[in-house]
Amino acid sequence: MADKKLFNFKAAVMITGFLLAGMFFYSCSTTIPKGGEKVPAKSLSYNSIDALKSIQYSFNRVAEKVLPVVVEIDVEEVVKQSIPEGNWPWDFFFGSPPSGSRPKEKEFKKYGLGSGLIVNRIGNKVYVLTNNHVVGDAEKIKIKLYDQRQFKAKLVGKDSRKDIALVVFETKEKIPIAELGDSDNLKVGDWVLAVGNPLGFESTVTAGIVSALGRRGGPAGNINDFIQTDAAINQGNSGGALVNIDGKVVGMNTWITSPTGGSIGLGFAIPINNAKKAIQDFIKKGKVEYGWLGVNIGDPVPEVVKDLKVENKKGALVYDVFKGSPAYKGGLLPGDYITKVNNTQINNSNYLVLLVGDLPPGKLAKFTLIRTGRTVHLSIRIDIRKEEKKLIALKKNLWPGFSVVRVTDDIRERLKLPGKIGGLIIAKVESGSPAATAGLKQLDIIKSINDKDIRDVMDFYKTLNNKSDKELSFKVVRKGSEVLIGLVR
Repeated sequence: MADKKLFNFKAAVMITGFLLAGMFFYSCSTTIPKGGEKVPAKSLSYNSIDALKSIQYSFNRVAEKVLPVVVEIDVEEVVKQSIPEGNWPWDFFFGSPPSGSRPKEKEFKKYGLGSGLIVNRIGNKVYVLTNNHVVGDAEKIKIKLYDQRQFKAKLVGKDSRKDIALVVFETKEKIPIAELGDSDNLKVGDWVLAVGNPLGFESTVTAGIVSALGRRGGPAGNINDFIQTDAAINQGNSGGALVNIDGKVVGMNTWITSPTGGSIGLGFAIPINNAKKAIQDFIKKGKVEYGWLGVNIGDPVPEVVKDLKVENKKGALVYDVFKGSPAYKGGLLPGDYITKVNNTQINNSNYLVLLVGDLPPGKLAKFTLIRTGRTVHLSIRIDIRKEEKKLIALKKNLWPGFSVVRVTDDIRERLKLPGKIGGLIIAKVESGSPAATAGLKQLDIIKSINDKDIRDVMDFYKTLNNKSDKELSFKVVRKGSEVLIGLVR
């Protein structure tokens, strides 16, 4: 019934567009005819006012639906800080303790405030989705509902990679649950409303549009492809709802970029589809379980795209493969350009990271890729992603452990290389990898591998992936001198 009561918003916006265009025309056109007499401004017609009221009514209905499912989250965290153990009144008057005094730890209470979304209920347990940075290492968590009811809550699980967390409180009372939408259906220009508790102002609603999709960046290590919006978002909005015109949650407000610390129309939300699997993982396992492929991937520069003959093709380039990983066992090679996973188009490397992370461990996934100019299909059994510390330790198994680009005129000029220098230049060497152990370095210029001249990136990967060569001998130019480096496969 609620959906039927919502006004046909698209039609209303179209009417408003014509109306505002007319109003702009009136304000910009002259109102003083010959003789100098002012012409009164034309009044709005009843139809025009009705159109504006219909839009207003739509916002009213969305707010009524969403406000009850967005909560305030208050957290209390105990932090320890080392302070010098001074002697009164020495430290008061002179600002520093006498020599020989020892620092001591003192506990302080740190308070924080954010927002959250009521996303599920199982029996008496009510689950609230929020940001990882909202809950932090809180020892006490309090939930305040829109109707001012308050509940003590506890952490179910949190994940820093997606900056999400789930908390739970218990009650037998009736609690509204948010309706989650499909963030994959969002388009730039769609109307959205942001709901949360900015700077402690409870249950604040702001309106704007989807400014962009698939934005990267945000908190360090975050893998989300953010929704950008000009709906006002401020501190305290984190964990709150970004909803579409149907009142369905399409994102969770997470961060802003601003020179002042306040909203300047550059707000970012995690697409709700990025959190749906995580919600279930938290409830069932207490943590997010990611799928693991076992590769280093990235978006190749134009010169590499040209060399690999993947122009005008969306995808992600495999730079390195972990030996013993699902990718290694499934036949993926360095230089493979992944274009599809289970028939889903890969737009870029960030999208592939998200997609693989949501693949169920233990299940086969179908990969479509381009290898040295031809299309290859592979079936790879996905594993559970290991902890970050274990992945770092596995870098000794990362093959080959470095990436290359062709020496271009621009690179030659920037690095002040001789005009005759060609071949490939090493762009990056992964620390702890076989390449790093062997002694290859960033900015080394590769002239040949096993006495075969390397002209471009295609040549490089063809030679690198020739498994009949158990040991590879690299002839590189380093600071004007030739160096021979051996790399065991």
